[in-house]
Amino acid sequence: MSINKLALIRYKTIDQCLRNRYRKWTLEDLIEKVGEVLYDYEGISTGVSKRTIQADIQIMRSDRLGYNAPIIVKDKKYYAYDDPNYSITNSPISEADLDKFKEIVGVLKELNGFQYFGDMSETITRLESNLNTEKGTQNCIQFENNHQLKGLSFINTLYQSILNKKTLLITYQSFTAVQQTEFLCYPYLLKEYRNRWFLIVKCKGVNMLMTMALDRIISIQEKPKEKYIAYNGIPFEEYYSDLIGVSKSEKDLAKKIVLQIDKSNAPYVITKPLHASQKVLKKETDGSIILSIHVVVNFELEREILGFGEHIKVLSPSYLATRISKRLLRAAIIYKK
Repeated sequence: MSINKLALIRYKTIDQCLRNRYRKWTLEDLIEKVGEVLYDYEGISTGVSKRTIQADIQIMRSDRLGYNAPIIVKDKKYYAYDDPNYSITNSPISEADLDKFKEIVGVLKELNGFQYFGDMSETITRLESNLNTEKGTQNCIQFENNHQLKGLSFINTLYQSILNKKTLLITYQSFTAVQQTEFLCYPYLLKEYRNRWFLIVKCKGVNMLMTMALDRIISIQEKPKEKYIAYNGIPFEEYYSDLIGVSKSEKDLAKKIVLQIDKSNAPYVITKPLHASQKVLKKETDGSIILSIHVVVNFELEREILGFGEHIKVLSPSYLATRISKRLLRAAIIYKK
């Protein structure tokens, strides 16, 4: 059984509602939410009928699409998943839909040579690899991935919220926070760094950008009555162009960092630059190189430098060299205990 676009939107919306266990969902709530999403995505203003949502729930409960969703009704009123970890997004897709996806991938491969599709190679290869794996074909390419990461289920919701300019109430708890905090946010950008996803937002009453790790987000709730405030700062392509990682405030300025890389690691750093601004300043007679990068000094830069261990030396600025030296000394002390 194939799924049309509107039905798929309804199923996914119901799924997102039932996965939000911080709210109780009546049938009327589900009807209202699905109607809002259909209007946002498709411009459909007629809403959705009670009969349609009831039929959708029955289909989700059944094995017709392979979902077998454990949807229960509590107190004869509130719909919920009996299994708190369940989601239809974890269900396998049908053979018919697999064939359709393969057709789409085929079209994308044909478009890949055109200018506007020049950055799609990796995405297309990922899609094709996942489809082949789903059909039982031996995988011939392996991408870096971490399936234990939390928060990945929020990506589509956040993407749509950014796209449709939705104000969000986000419950968040950083690693250093003792308890959860609620933020009324205007989401602007999703950014990935080393397989970890981050959301760039501004919070109500705060003028500075804030970076939230998706794996520290507890819940997300749309606030349609709250006016969305658009971002009017430096374009993000430019804002993050002088950065390794994601840690940056709007007041941070890039610095010239000069590094010496020893002979054994020089070829790797030359072929895989630390940053787009990297320039080789000098090649020493012992085979080492001296290079510069123009970036903001942040946690991710320090971690990148420390990852080279004894194969790298910070020549300037002096305060960064001192900081790295102290961190290496503290690390060495651990092994002396």
